[in-house]
Amino acid sequence: MKNRKFVGTIIILSAFIGAIVSCTPKDQNQKPNIIIILADDLGYGELGCYGQEIIETPNIDKLAEKGIMFTQFYCGSPVCAPSRCALLTGKHPGHMYIRGNDEWSERGEVWSYEAMNADPYLEGQRPLPDSTVTIGTVLKKNGYKTAMIGKWGLGGPATHSTPNDMGFDFFYGYNCQRQAHTYYPVHLWKNREKDSLRNKPVAPHTILPEHADPFDAGSYSDFQLDDYSPKLMLTEALGFIENNKSDPFLLCFTTPIPHVALQAPQKWINHYHEKLGEEEPYLGESGYFPCQYPRATYAAMISYLDGQVGEMVKKLEELNLTDNTIIIFTSDNGPTYAGGADTEYFKSAAPFSAKQGRAKGSLYEGGIRVPLIVSYPSMIKTRSLSHHIGAFWDIMPTLADWTGCRTELNTDGISMLSELTGHPKEQVNHDYLYWEHNGKQAVIMGKWKAIRIDASKPHSPVELFDLISDPTERIDVSGNFPEIVAQILLLMNHSHEPCKDNWQKKWNLVNAATP
Repeated sequence: MKNRKFVGTIIILSAFIGAIVSCTPKDQNQKPNIIIILADDLGYGELGCYGQEIIETPNIDKLAEKGIMFTQFYCGSPVCAPSRCALLTGKHPGHMYIRGNDEWSERGEVWSYEAMNADPYLEGQRPLPDSTVTIGTVLKKNGYKTAMIGKWGLGGPATHSTPNDMGFDFFYGYNCQRQAHTYYPVHLWKNREKDSLRNKPVAPHTILPEHADPFDAGSYSDFQLDDYSPKLMLTEALGFIENNKSDPFLLCFTTPIPHVALQAPQKWINHYHEKLGEEEPYLGESGYFPCQYPRATYAAMISYLDGQVGEMVKKLEELNLTDNTIIIFTSDNGPTYAGGADTEYFKSAAPFSAKQGRAKGSLYEGGIRVPLIVSYPSMIKTRSLSHHIGAFWDIMPTLADWTGCRTELNTDGISMLSELTGHPKEQVNHDYLYWEHNGKQAVIMGKWKAIRIDASKPHSPVELFDLISDPTERIDVSGNFPEIVAQILLLMNHSHEPCKDNWQKKWNLVNAATP
């Protein structure tokens, strides 16, 4: 039985890994445009179409009405950098080069805002290998104009792993995840050059001074400055769409919203302050900037992003591009619990828990199950709902299939094209999905979800959940199904490829002992 499963997996992957299929010859303008909107730390339950009752997201909800909404889709990792790596490269966490948020601290004062601003070499995270193939690489080779606008986090500006080196013609935004801990930075990056902004330098994680009155709006003036980065990014995104209206394009809009710090335009803060009433200020005591109205500001950030989605859809309508544009909306991982974000109040991961240990950073459903909405009016039926089980590494082969340019893909993913176009009976499914993060492993196999608690030890305990009868993972049934646990442990051992570089060896795991 176990051998048949492995053979099945090999057969499925062999159809997609290393497939060499030339592009279908056709007029360039007939290829669909693609916009991938990747939110940052947006929870499964933070959109109206997924059940959110407080935060208003009418534009994203409308996108769901006009397309397909997935109920069991998963990100690449429960934290930023590796999740983005999975999305862009089509690799699952056991095969990815970037497996955690690595700040590459041996360079020097990487956490010093002042030092980073003076020396670009200190910005950015550990780089991808120069041989990396991304979604941008594949589509650019096949006639697409490509852009990455937002947050990168996969290689510093002084490395070979900038967006411009990884398949994207145009880049605007944050190269560095640490810099993105403020929405009012002193600079962003435009391709390989700094774009200086009108913001004074206020280091991320600055707290409210002891003498300041937390109930006085003036005490927060250092945290509401002139140039709001999401606004600048949207301007560049709309310009990219306008400038490439006659060519097929890929736009990856990787917004930092709603990742803390809590900072939003005053108009939206006022809207939610009036809606939610008075609240206790967040003073910055657990990291990130202080905020007078933390709940109102968090909701404001998400509604602001929703408005940006509306602006992009409006631009497509103005240019008569709507019917030939695929829009994909998702999030890089589950919601945070830090920096003043009261995600338990908003039920941000509902029906799953948004508590620490169950949300961002964890392999439980609240940490890795994310919204996925896909709109493509000429191909997807309106108001569609899918229970197909997929993950970030499926997006690359799906887009390659959809654009007719499958070229030498080396991916762990499976194209979801049949599911998206209304032919679910023809859709190939994964035998299982695999994650690893911070010494833990997880596998979803059919209705079963297993989490290995400490993969540095061969006899580490394994929790087993039945996601159909227990979707919120409350009842560990590992003792009742030892044969399922044994099968999943073999899959975990099979899926983890040891890291070879010295710096990566901290991510290596020990094979689980199987009965």
